[in-house]
Amino acid sequence: MNPVTFPQAGTFTALPPLSLYIHIPWCIKKCPYCDFNSHSIKNLQNGLPEAEYVEALLADLQTELPHVWGRPVETVFIGGGTPSLFSAAAIDRLLSGIRALVKLQPEAEITLEANPGTFETEKFKGFKDAGITRLSVGVQSFNDEMLTRLGRVHNSGEALAAIDTALNLFEKVNIDLMYALPHQTVQTAVNDVNTAIATGATHISAYHLTMEPNTAFGHTPPQGLPQDEAALDIEDAVHAALAAAGFKHYETSAFAKAGKECHHNLNYWQFGDYLGIGAGAHGKISHHDRIERTVRRRHPSEYLQAMQSNPSSALERRNIAAADLPFEFMMNALRLTDGVPAAMLQERTGVPAAKIMAQIEAARRKGLLESNPTVFRPSEKGRLFLNDLLQCFL
Repeated sequence: MNPVTFPQAGTFTALPPLSLYIHIPWCIKKCPYCDFNSHSIKNLQNGLPEAEYVEALLADLQTELPHVWGRPVETVFIGGGTPSLFSAAAIDRLLSGIRALVKLQPEAEITLEANPGTFETEKFKGFKDAGITRLSVGVQSFNDEMLTRLGRVHNSGEALAAIDTALNLFEKVNIDLMYALPHQTVQTAVNDVNTAIATGATHISAYHLTMEPNTAFGHTPPQGLPQDEAALDIEDAVHAALAAAGFKHYETSAFAKAGKECHHNLNYWQFGDYLGIGAGAHGKISHHDRIERTVRRRHPSEYLQAMQSNPSSALERRNIAAADLPFEFMMNALRLTDGVPAAMLQERTGVPAAKIMAQIEAARRKGLLESNPTVFRPSEKGRLFLNDLLQCFL
């Protein structure tokens, strides 16, 4: 593939911060709403291939080293799937291998996603000892009826126990919630949020349940989904409850107490770089003359086979066309409530703001983008109609 030349040679000189995303693709069972690359362990004939997968991940990371020589890794995020299915020893082996291969910053934020259904006190302690600094607990709801409707493997008591242990071990704990659930009311949604707030967690992610294609819910939507106006009332109530408790709505679906934002995700939204390793993982890497995206083979068995025989065959690389860079930048940056400095567009893409001034002005005329020339920040209307705002940059 021929390299893409940026609009102004010499303007793309400083590389952005670098993160590492690691995908562990197995779950106890597949949730009916989930469109992530996840696979039930019930389908594994020989059990969870922990050791083989960790070795595959480290081989995968080695294939990326020539593309990021000397660059420090600022954050690590182990997602899935359900990474907490893995033993603490496997996570320790993984992080030890990563430290041997890359320059992991001493104060790096290292996040692990955990399911309350896999909660074990000693395992969580082992995760901390391995180097995990932030735990993201996938609760979705504290209402047992809602959890059953969502096909979750845990109950509210297990969720609260997992969160309590996590808060005693980790400085940063995130709780994942979903709203606009089947037969959910404003009050039951607010009860979930208030329960999450009462735990003392300092970061709460709140997602609107959506019917994604290629999921069980996408094929057969559940009964009792709130209609548009009812769903909007629920969303407004959820956001208001979090704001009243001192949580800042800093990103489309993320709320945090001051200083407790997820650094890894902030790097995504600010169009930073990230290595993506593991089955189906995506990455974005900047070079001085181009930006490329990477993607790994999606199915775990195919990924493992490729990593054991010819690691480079497990991934594809493509350069982002220069004409697409402004949209890709805005698609990330405008998710942030505070937006980003206008100068970051050129710093992260090589594209000067003057090149897309017509699109910027169109967004401002529609009231979707604030008029401050030093920052790209969505207006209140722009946050509500983010897709309309992004359309301005296509």
